[in-house]
Amino acid sequence: MKRSGLFPCGRTRREFVWDMGAGFAGVALTSLLSGEGFFSRQASAADSGSSTSSIGSVAPHFASQAKACIFLMMNGAPSQIDTFDYKPQLERYAGQPLPEGMSYINSGGRKVGYLTPAWRKFSPGGESGLLISDYFPQVRKHADKLCVINSCHTDSHAHGSALVAMNTGKTFIGRPSLGSWCVYGLGTENQSLPGYVVMLDKRGGPISGQPNWSSGFMPSTFSGTLFRPVGDPILDLRGPEHVSVDAQRAQLDLLAQLNEQHMTERPGGHELAARVESYELAYRMQSEAPEAVDLSQESQQTMAKYGVGQVPTDEFGRNCLVARRLVERGVRFVQLYSGGGHLEETWDAHESIEKNHGQHGAEVDQPIAALLEDLEQRGMLEETLVVWGGEFGRMPFSEGKDAPGRNHNPYGFTMWLAGGGVHGGMQYGSTDEFGFQAIENKVHLHDIHATILHLMGLDHEQLTYFHQGRQESLTDVGGRVIHDVLA
Repeated sequence: MKRSGLFPCGRTRREFVWDMGAGFAGVALTSLLSGEGFFSRQASAADSGSSTSSIGSVAPHFASQAKACIFLMMNGAPSQIDTFDYKPQLERYAGQPLPEGMSYINSGGRKVGYLTPAWRKFSPGGESGLLISDYFPQVRKHADKLCVINSCHTDSHAHGSALVAMNTGKTFIGRPSLGSWCVYGLGTENQSLPGYVVMLDKRGGPISGQPNWSSGFMPSTFSGTLFRPVGDPILDLRGPEHVSVDAQRAQLDLLAQLNEQHMTERPGGHELAARVESYELAYRMQSEAPEAVDLSQESQQTMAKYGVGQVPTDEFGRNCLVARRLVERGVRFVQLYSGGGHLEETWDAHESIEKNHGQHGAEVDQPIAALLEDLEQRGMLEETLVVWGGEFGRMPFSEGKDAPGRNHNPYGFTMWLAGGGVHGGMQYGSTDEFGFQAIENKVHLHDIHATILHLMGLDHEQLTYFHQGRQESLTDVGGRVIHDVLA
């Protein structure tokens, strides 16, 4: 035995003891698992797309219009009854207490006030006549593109867990996000950009942080990559100025050689393979990523349409324009966050709906309308699914006497879809007369996820990943495709 601790075969003492000890028990275990078909299932799962060496474009389960998705996440939860779910009964019963039948409401420990009507006027938009409030006057012009789902419901009334659920399907952390499942199932069409990009609000990210765009138990290759819309899109992407491109390439080649040797001796190291691929992707992105966010290539007319350089639309306008440029370049999934940090810096309007939604609505209304118009004019809307929504909605009552804010509502809220094979100019489902609870064509967040995957050409029941002895999926044992919203 050498002083280095290695046997002549190249194994350490610890590895030798482990192989000997585990080997005897493994003989019986292997026989049992083989008899149950464990290894064939694992091989099948591995062959289905868990390779980390490349995430090139993969054929969908079936033909679909949508090739990419832009998810507009209104962090903090906008009020459905003040935006896209008009409830005239609230005007009739304004200032009155809740009916006795609604006394079981979980207020999350906050005060239950009085029924409060919408803070701004609703008006019909487009030929469809969809009713949309004055918080979104520019989006209203594109009503015929929208499929408004008024009957959504979810499993938590707490921001952190509800955000994780909206992004991953479960209220607990550690599972792959929607974007990760899309890239896992479809790959990406541009090997020099990430398949999944996330852009946060400059005020901060969602309260539950990185788990919202994590790849969970999948290889990190499928995680979302944070982009900045100004300057270098990724911090520390560029190498030191004194290191030439040729020297950097030589370093990566040597590192790949050493890692390949390590993986040959220790097969199954998916995380190491993912790290190798991330180095290679970063190298390729050094030229491609800055170009993708370079808005100087856009016309002044386009910049003005998105509200770039204007107050208060500049930031979200930039993000929407970058999102279009990323999708144009083959990025599969882009998620934009409006609202960051906590409470009034997000759409979390406990203090005042008018003050909060007036601010945040003005920030995003023009950019979202510009994005829908731009995608349509470029012939991209049919192949790009646009999703709008928050983690839940808000209650139809105030938080006390003379209190103009609203509390969280997971029982009934609104999301909308546009493009990508969606039937535009329609409303699906409904809440009760006060906008409290979904009652007709109820849509759980699993149904939203199943429908998004379907529009992308993926069967939510077939899209699985083998983890800890089980075929896992985004929708788990629930979820249904909402066929009525498909064009």
